[in-house]
Amino acid sequence: MKAAILHGKHELTVETVPDAVLQAPGDAVVRVVVAGICGTDLHGYNGLPGPVTGPRCGHEFVGVVEDIGNEVSTLRPGTMVVAPFNFADGTCSACQAGVHNACAAGGMFGVDGDGAQAEAVRVPFADANLVAVPVDQNDERLSSLLALTDTMATGFHAVRTGGVEPGSSVAILGDGPVGICAALAAREAGAGRIILVGRHETRLSKGRDFGATDTFRARGPESAAESIDFVHAATQGLGADVVVECGGGPQTQNTAFALCRAGGTVCVMGSPPLGDVTPVFLRGITLTGGLTPVRAYLPELVERVLAGTLDPGSIFDRAVTLDGIVSGYEEMAARTATKVLVRL
Repeated sequence: MKAAILHGKHELTVETVPDAVLQAPGDAVVRVVVAGICGTDLHGYNGLPGPVTGPRCGHEFVGVVEDIGNEVSTLRPGTMVVAPFNFADGTCSACQAGVHNACAAGGMFGVDGDGAQAEAVRVPFADANLVAVPVDQNDERLSSLLALTDTMATGFHAVRTGGVEPGSSVAILGDGPVGICAALAAREAGAGRIILVGRHETRLSKGRDFGATDTFRARGPESAAESIDFVHAATQGLGADVVVECGGGPQTQNTAFALCRAGGTVCVMGSPPLGDVTPVFLRGITLTGGLTPVRAYLPELVERVLAGTLDPGSIFDRAVTLDGIVSGYEEMAARTATKVLVRL
């Protein structure tokens, strides 16, 4: 089978690799129909620190079950399924608490298991991870279902853990796919003011389509003070009830604290909190967020997509084939594409 292989910085190829096969009784082999390119993949492609170092790439996919182990009881070959980007055993105390990302037996596709930018993927703990969907490979909702595997679920996680309520003011730092999907999740939660801060007008425009009521285009690190002034002006000088940080790094996190009202909530989604967290103590700010337990949210989000009440599919503004995946990486790296869908 073919798969995308990362050899080093900007060294991505499509090669023939051994077929995905069952290795344990609870496994399934899924033929990939659509996959996504994520910002995490892009970090590895650009030689930056992060979990993705190669050789396999990709952790977002929707596909068709081709084979199952003899202990798999909820799936059959031919079933279309959605997978979370981080797989888990579904039985440990962390999974039972809905924190699937903390499962000691789990991992991330493309890092601890087969990459999703491939013709097929071995899925461990198939019953616990794969969610069946009554669609076929030509269904127009495939892109929306693919968004649920990571990006939309992560935006939803930020809004859910942040406690966004009807009428809340929400500030989002970062106009990447997660930030844009966080705007959509905030709108769905009934937020009254949704302020998206980013650097790219095309992405800010997409954010407005997804629910942002206000946008601010930052011109660089020196724009932090201006973005703080903008958010405070939009919130009558109080700061936002909830701030979603999607950029990563200490400076962005420090800005997030400055945007937040006293007693508000900062959701750190970009990276672990590395900056000064003194505001948490001095201003009563709640710090939350973290790696998303996608599997905990998939049933609800899938139901909403199938019902037509949630449609994040347009976050993908470019589509390529697996053989053309290098161009997809290049366009995302150049910021000429927001998020790329790979069709197989």
